[in-house]
Amino acid sequence: MPPSPHATPTFVTGSTLRHVVSMTATGSIGLAAVFFVDVLNLFYIAQLGQKELAAAVGYAGTLLFFLTSLAIGLSIAATALASRALGRGEREQAKLIAGASLVLMALFMGGAVLLVYPWLARLLALLGATGDTATLALRFTRWVLPSAVPLGLGMCLAALLRSLGDARRAMFVTLGAGAVSAVLDPLFILVLGWGLDGAAVATVLARCSMVVIGAQALRVHGLFAWPSVSVLRGSLKPFLAIGVPAVLTQVATPVGNAFVTAAIAPFGDNAVAGWAVIVRLIPVAFVALFALSGSVGPILGQNLGARRFDRLRSTVRDSLKVTLVYVLLVWLLMAVGSGFIADAFAAQGEARELIVFFCVFVAGSFFFNGALFVANAAFNNLGFAFYSTALNWGRATLGVAPFIWIGAQWFGARGVLAGYGLGVVVFGLMGVWLSRRVLRRLEREASSSVVVSG
Repeated sequence: MPPSPHATPTFVTGSTLRHVVSMTATGSIGLAAVFFVDVLNLFYIAQLGQKELAAAVGYAGTLLFFLTSLAIGLSIAATALASRALGRGEREQAKLIAGASLVLMALFMGGAVLLVYPWLARLLALLGATGDTATLALRFTRWVLPSAVPLGLGMCLAALLRSLGDARRAMFVTLGAGAVSAVLDPLFILVLGWGLDGAAVATVLARCSMVVIGAQALRVHGLFAWPSVSVLRGSLKPFLAIGVPAVLTQVATPVGNAFVTAAIAPFGDNAVAGWAVIVRLIPVAFVALFALSGSVGPILGQNLGARRFDRLRSTVRDSLKVTLVYVLLVWLLMAVGSGFIADAFAAQGEARELIVFFCVFVAGSFFFNGALFVANAAFNNLGFAFYSTALNWGRATLGVAPFIWIGAQWFGARGVLAGYGLGVVVFGLMGVWLSRRVLRRLEREASSSVVVSG
């Protein structure tokens, strides 16, 4: 086995800003590939000129994002546990954690698929899908749902690579999936004429490619050991201690999106089609924010294992700086190019109005989303995962439902989007404040333990 290029902890020395920027940049490219798969599906479906197809993908995407959130949450647990062990210099323990994480990921994702599958029609109906749109959404979802298992494994493999500090190979896991989708989407949807079914098949194959690429990359580091039953049982509790709150945190986002989808549904398929574009535009445009949350985790985990509290503080501070600069830049580009974005998806009427309104007015609120993502990374990797759960569910319920309801009553579908943007402000600020309190508490406890032991 070739020696790992990251045999010693990567993030306990050097500039924390450089680590944040480097990990976020490579993470953004890789994560953008995952989201790019969904955008390509919708883009080529839009070229078929049937608004029911675009709306169907919108409903299906809202539902499938719950499974994606489950995979992301469990990956956070793998990152936190492996990076802490690496920070402490316990590489053999990290190998066992990696193996156990992959097995647990497969079990939980498979269980989720079996649990959800029989209820797909009813769940889509709860989101507001009716008639031909509901039938098409159900067909697409039935194709794609089982691929949640390879999606989860691929995300876990990428997370383990990030815990080592190997951002480049982690990027290739998801970048490879994007490349597969870029080739297969137009082939299946347009050239072969498979339409919606072609989009589903391309998505499944792209997700399977993540596992192949990720497994090969992890072999380079030798960070894998098949867990025995006793190791698996012993890993379950700490895995769930981080994974369950992290999953609940991730699920809060699609819950908020589901509220928005249900609030927009009464305004018609055209409005839902516009929202479907926005839902896919958000993770692509703000991919660095989503990547930042996952990229900061290994930096925090290694430095927590090494007891470097000064570096924990600077990592959080530098992450917020990156967030502010990035959001301002993206907001400017989206506002200037709002018309082009709407045209690219062949949006007409109210769908076009909603896309332009989001780009010009609502996009700026994502600084507060980004601040909350940074706080989530701190909570999940420093042993306070419950805080991220509470804040994200607060945002998804108290920060979304009342605002979108009032907005819908006063300003229609655009009011729903405005409420969606305003609701996150308080929770973003609260997350930053609370993360600083957590860091101070950890440092005080560490100082007290040193004094007592001395």
